[in-house]
Amino acid sequence: MADKPTTLAALARLLKLHPSSVSRALDPARRHLISAQVVARVQQAAEKLAYRPNRAAAALRTGRSGCIGIVLPDITNPVFPPILRGIEDGLLGSGLFSLVANAAGSAQATQELMQGMLAHGVDGVILATASRSDSLLPMLQAAGVPVVLVNRVDAQSACPAVVTDDFLGMAQSVEHLLGLGHLHIAHLAGPQSLSTGERRAQGFRMAMAQAGLEPHSIEHCDAYSIEAGQQACQRLLATMAADKRRARITALVACNDLVALGAIDALAQAGLRVPVDISVTGHNDMPLMDRVQPSLTTVRIQHHEMGQAAAQLLLQAMAGTARADTTLVLRPQLIVRGSTASPPKEIR
Repeated sequence: MADKPTTLAALARLLKLHPSSVSRALDPARRHLISAQVVARVQQAAEKLAYRPNRAAAALRTGRSGCIGIVLPDITNPVFPPILRGIEDGLLGSGLFSLVANAAGSAQATQELMQGMLAHGVDGVILATASRSDSLLPMLQAAGVPVVLVNRVDAQSACPAVVTDDFLGMAQSVEHLLGLGHLHIAHLAGPQSLSTGERRAQGFRMAMAQAGLEPHSIEHCDAYSIEAGQQACQRLLATMAADKRRARITALVACNDLVALGAIDALAQAGLRVPVDISVTGHNDMPLMDRVQPSLTTVRIQHHEMGQAAAQLLLQAMAGTARADTTLVLRPQLIVRGSTASPPKEIR
């Protein structure tokens, strides 16, 4: 018969310490309350006896599960793994474990997913899925669960959030294209139900207005995907073909890298070369964007740092020290590669 696992009470008896002292010594968030000598003794004994905390018992005793929920909109999207890694790094030393969920389904499925997390007693939630008016936020607030948004903001600023400066990122893209001599610039915009889609479209319009120019066209995508980018670019090309009076676009600013890749596919199918006939920029600098042909000029976002900051904000929210209207804005950087060049001579 296998030996029974060592309990916290047995460990306390062996060390002649009160169980609460042993519990604090084994809790990264509370061990600072105990002397370093006691912490060392407890850790050494726990390792020798292969002690493992009983989290279910601890949850009943403290009312806290020691787990947080992380909800991603599409775990296959290359944007989110570095954000997730940043969250995990930001939680190091906190003693918290993460439950990661993929919310790529319907709004109803996402609500059911969140109800499952709440049933497991998560102590806090980081949402990368929030729309500008998200039904999950009232649910979490009603449950009294701290929540932080990452790469998203809600319209009411009801939760702490960490985002990139979408306005600056779009300004960098537009200024780069203007510097190359482009005047006829279109935008493939992201879903307007998401703050990133809305803010990047606003940023594009503002950057063009500051240059004294009107956007050539703005075509909206219904998702951040290669397929959505391809379809939006095809609609844009069809509009251009139907209206011969309009100047031909020479540059295309995409709302994200996947949309940019879809647009490049559509342009190739139409016999247009990137960047010889038309320049294309992306947004995010996802992995391998320097390996595609042509390599993609894009706006680099600090995804890992975004995740770390979101984790720190959640720890503050769980401690009751974070303000709901706190929004951390990280600075993006334009990375110039092979998908942008000066416009064709005949239409400069």
